[in-house]
Amino acid sequence: MTRRIVVVTAGLSTPSSTRLLADRIADAVTTQITARGESAHVDVVELRELAQDLATTMTTGGMPVGRVSQARDLVAAADGVVAVTPVFTASYSGLFKMFVDVLGTDALNGVPVIVAATAGTSRHQLVLDHALRPLFTYLRAVVVPTGVFAATEDFGGGEGDELGRRIARAASELAALVVAESGSVAGFVPREDDLAAPRRRRSGTTVDQDVTDFETILGGLGQ
Repeated sequence: MTRRIVVVTAGLSTPSSTRLLADRIADAVTTQITARGESAHVDVVELRELAQDLATTMTTGGMPVGRVSQARDLVAAADGVVAVTPVFTASYSGLFKMFVDVLGTDALNGVPVIVAATAGTSRHQLVLDHALRPLFTYLRAVVVPTGVFAATEDFGGGEGDELGRRIARAASELAALVVAESGSVAGFVPREDDLAAPRRRRSGTTVDQDVTDFETILGGLGQ
């Protein structure tokens, strides 16, 4: 089975350290999924190329313009997402946030996500837990435990360096979620409709008797 991985990268320059980090994570995720007996197809959403369309979308009522619609569809169909942003003023970039703002409300619901960021100094690494993780948790994504932060000095150290180890760990966590199979036994898993339905329902003027009504309980206490 082929799993669809979408990489969202908000680097502004060419070449970009943000794109470099995104590519390294994507390669590691592909390796981890392959090691689990499945294949991966990776799509990259380069937000720099969508900047004008994103700005137009945001200022014309939120209807997707140009390639924004295609990018949204890619994310909505993804089995897993890698989201990488440069750090501006101790948070994710405005371009990155604009794209997140135009996603559908359920686009990332239950989707495994790796959050990652780049900056000139390691002082900004808390952006992962203070900004990116809360953002994607709000969107009901499943953010993997290991975030990936890369300062300028982290690049060029080879696969045995600390950055390489963080990338491998995060990729392993994402792959495990993406290819996970349910261990539940058929017939013992409640349907979503059953979980969502109230245990006490009205049918016309009659109350279903699967729950003892409060008046009966009080009457029993008075005897």
